[in-house]
Formats: sequence, C-alpha cells, structure tokens
Amino acid sequence: MMKQFSFADAEFAAKKKVTRRERFLDEMERVVPWPELLKALAPFYYPDSAGKRGRPPIGLERMLRMYFLQQWFGLSDEGLEDSVYDSQAMRGFLGIDLSREGVPDATTLLGFRHLLEAHDLTATIFETINAQLRERGLLLAKGTLVDATIIAAPPSTKNRAKARDPDMHQTKKGRQWHFGMKAHIGADAHSGLVHSLQCTPANVADVTVTAQLLHGEETVVFADAGYIGAQKRAELQDRKVSWHIAMKRGTLEGMDAGPLKDLTERAETLKATVRARVEHPFHVIKNLFRHRKVRYKGLAKNRAQLEVLFGLANLVLAKPALLA
Repeated sequence: MMKQFSFADAEFAAKKKVTRRERFLDEMERVVPWPELLKALAPFYYPDSAGKRGRPPIGLERMLRMYFLQQWFGLSDEGLEDSVYDSQAMRGFLGIDLSREGVPDATTLLGFRHLLEAHDLTATIFETINAQLRERGLLLAKGTLVDATIIAAPPSTKNRAKARDPDMHQTKKGRQWHFGMKAHIGADAHSGLVHSLQCTPANVADVTVTAQLLHGEETVVFADAGYIGAQKRAELQDRKVSWHIAMKRGTLEGMDAGPLKDLTERAETLKATVRARVEHPFHVIKNLFRHRKVRYKGLAKNRAQLEVLFGLANLVLAKPALLA
C-alpha cells in the first residue's frame, strides 16, 4: 500500500532551510548515550509485560525521547503532545509516522514520569550521563565549583488548599524577596559540568550545603562570598583542599587604596574568572530549557526533574567535545 503524505509532510520535505530545532535534535541524537540509558532503565520498565494479553506498553526508547523533549523545550504533558503533532522535527526524532500511529498522550507521559520518580531513575539518568562524560575525560576530579540558584514557585494561595507549597520558602536577595527553592550544584572546575546536586527551600544558606556538593577527591574549591567560613564548618574541617572563596564586595571596597588593594582586586578577578564556569549550567536550564519556575509541588518531584535537566545540560555543555 502506497504511503500517503499530508500537505505538511510534502512542505517539510521540500524545504531547504534546516531549523535550529532540527539541528539541536540531530546533535542530541548523537551525544545522548542512548544504549547506556536504556540498559539502566529497562529492568524497571514493565518487566512483567512480556507475553501478557492486552495492549503492550509503548517502547522505552520512545518514552525516554518524549521525556527528554519535554525537558529540552520546557513543555507540559499536554503541551508536549500538541507540539509533537505540530512539529515534523519532533516526530522524526521520535520515529512517529502519523499515517500509521498516534502520539503518546499526556496521561501516558505522566505515567512514565511517575515510574521514573518511584524508582529514583532520574538520579540513574544523571549518573549514567556523567559516567559517560568521565569515560571521555570530560569530568575531572581535581577541582569543584559550588554555587546555588533560586527557582521560583507560585506564591499565590488561590488554590484548593488555600496555601503555598510547604516545601518552598521565601528569601531576600539584595533588595528583592523571592519565594521558591534553591538548586545547589557542585561542578567540575575545568569543564563546568555538574557532578553533584542538592535541593532545599530558598531560605537555606548556601554554605550549609557545601559538604554535600563535594565528591571528596577534589584538591581545590572555588565559591562566591556566600560560602565564607565553609572551611571552618565541622563537616569540612578535615578536608584537605585549597579554598578559594570570594571576598565580600564591601570588604574589598573598604580597603585603603594602594598596592595591597590592587593585588587583592587582581586575585579576586582571577577567582571570579574560574568561578564563572559554574554559571553555565544555570544558563542552560533557565534560558535554553526555559526552566525558571518549578513545575511540580514539593521538593522531591522538582529535584527529580532537576537531576534530568542538569544531566541534559551537561550534554549540551560537552556537545562540542562529544561531536568532535
């Protein structure tokens, strides 16, 4: 039987320009470690479905690709379903032919996300991606950059519970108040790739999470002024690392003009140059993946999503080396 093409398919086949979405998906097709991820997740994906009657589950690889599309383009479950119907590039990435099959619906995607959360498989995805980056020599162990970012949550109480999310909290940064959570990361000092992640309410001080962001093999740690005094904390006193923590701006500005201040400013600039790499993963998830607000209620579900987001952000940051 001859395959029937829609007008959209014909128009897509005739076009000459490669869109940014097509280029991005083609690059992700090549850098995501699909075999390793599928092997790690397969034991948990309907292991008892073989040989049973009824409709078989949608293939694991297609569901994983759907889930990654959702993270890359900042889409809701329903929004992803609609986008796949509208986008030939997305359907090509998923291997879907609309003349023969439909797009997995929002309920199916919701069930897949619940499966990942129930078995802590988002952490498995993060660790599997990082294991592949280590094999390629892109994640080293000599230095760590630590930092945190606030991710906003809805502050409104106009909901069924008439209350804010109890896992979120408000904090003041500068002169502005924020309500939400914090994502704390430990990143490789050489590449900026994230190797550790912790999530807390927004009012938790950055310095209190420092120990959980270090992998234990680093010899040097870079951090901003929010981590002053980290080396004096009980859990970190025995760490044999060289600490490079930024000086508070007011302290630096209050120094008397002269050679000492000039030398201190130069040292602070060098520290900031190294520390700047830790901002790159935040840029990817907030600006490229458009994850500026929490999508779910509670820290656990949002941490699970962030584990996948930072794993995928690592692939974006390492993309030039991986493609080479």
